Amino acid sequence: MAMAKQQVTEVTRALGALEDGSASVRLRAALAIGTTPDPRCVDKLVERCAVEPAFLVRDMLTWALTRHPVSVTVPRLLGELRAERAQARSQALHTLSKIGDRQAWPAITPALLSDADEEVARSAWRAAVVLVPEEEKDGLAARLATQLGRGGQQTQLSLSRALVALGEAGVPALASAATDAEPRVGAHAMATLRLLRDPDAGFESAIEEAKRVVALGGSGPQGPGREGH
Repeated sequence: MAMAKQQVTEVTRALGALEDGSASVRLRAALAIGTTPDPRCVDKLVERCAVEPAFLVRDMLTWALTRHPVSVTVPRLLGELRAERAQARSQALHTLSKIGDRQAWPAITPALLSDADEEVARSAWRAAVVLVPEEEKDGLAARLATQLGRGGQQTQLSLSRALVALGEAGVPALASAATDAEPRVGAHAMATLRLLRDPDAGFESAIEEAKRVVALGGSGPQGPGREGH
């Protein structure tokens, strides 16, 4: 009985520390909870993910959640995907990608993949390529291709990495997008195809080369190992 009371006290103290004004205190609290997982902590961990301002603490919160039973964490995280707060959606997607349980795949909707908030969309792209079943990779690639040309370089790089992770499944959608009338879309598709062919190529050089090809009216590469004419 005394041991049980002590455990309850320790859990209560750790949960309270997640709201401390000091990021280092919150970090240690998340580490403690993850080190000694307790399902009673899951709700608070998820709630804190939605509002935690410090990146390192958010990352530790995600780690702590991965230490808990999937049967408890995944349903709670899926609920966050409908949250109004963008950080709640983004962090839930990030955590689902780390857990890697494919029962979450149906919740990665087209709306999330095209979310108006770029961080949410980027998290959705990363989660999608982790969770997608083999037989649905072609469809995912087609949906991801609708986002080509979006945002700045970091957002475009995130999308390229997601499409590259799909391998050959991404080639038809990228080859089609490479001929798009919108120059940003065409250049992004060509740069991604180059990364598929040569994973060691830098994205910045790939996108600049693709922009030159588009400006000159070229057709660009059609897939890994094949040059356009």
